[in-house]
Amino acid sequence: MQNQKILENKINIKFKNKSLLSLSLIHKSFNLLSNNEKLEFLGDRVLALVLSKKLFNMYPYESEGSLDKKFASLVNRKTCLKISKILELEKFLVLGNTYKKKIKIEDKILGDACEALIGAIYLDSGYKVVEGFILQFWNHEIKKSAIVEIDSKTKLQEYSLDRYQKLPTYKVLTYKGPQHNPSYKVSVKIYNSKFYYGIGNSKKIAEHDAAKKLLKDLKIK
Repeated sequence: MQNQKILENKINIKFKNKSLLSLSLIHKSFNLLSNNEKLEFLGDRVLALVLSKKLFNMYPYESEGSLDKKFASLVNRKTCLKISKILELEKFLVLGNTYKKKIKIEDKILGDACEALIGAIYLDSGYKVVEGFILQFWNHEIKKSAIVEIDSKTKLQEYSLDRYQKLPTYKVLTYKGPQHNPSYKVSVKIYNSKFYYGIGNSKKIAEHDAAKKLLKDLKIK
């Protein structure tokens, strides 16, 4: 494990309580009672709050469904893992002997450590500092959120709720073919519309296909 001062320099934050930083890097395989799990729990919520606020301010005219899609792209495990690798957290983690022998640390451990570090920063330095940290290291992902597309089914649901205060109605019409390669035919309609039909290898794909056709007819992109 490298000197934690190196990590402090990487994140440009000096911890007043060094034990919080140390705890954020201890995996349960090393110590079952004193580890980073509770800090990870806290960090997950802090990350969600900071990014929710950022998206709320960035996209004042977008729907809740659209914001939710962008939010999901920012807080998923892959993004936390990416930030963890940028910070090289694997060099600072304290692991039990079982994990020390492994050449590659599991992705989940690295992602959780990133959230635990966020929790530790919040407890040690407060909201403004942790907000600055998150916005700095998530900056690239936040910019990418502008091009997150909403799928056809979500888009149709938002349109139907906004216009008619009713959800679209889907119905499976046929299911055939072998279990490993099935074929579904699904219908969808919204208030005052005709039926539109979609086909796919799963119910979900068929529903998206049907929703896409309805949206196309309504000239909604």
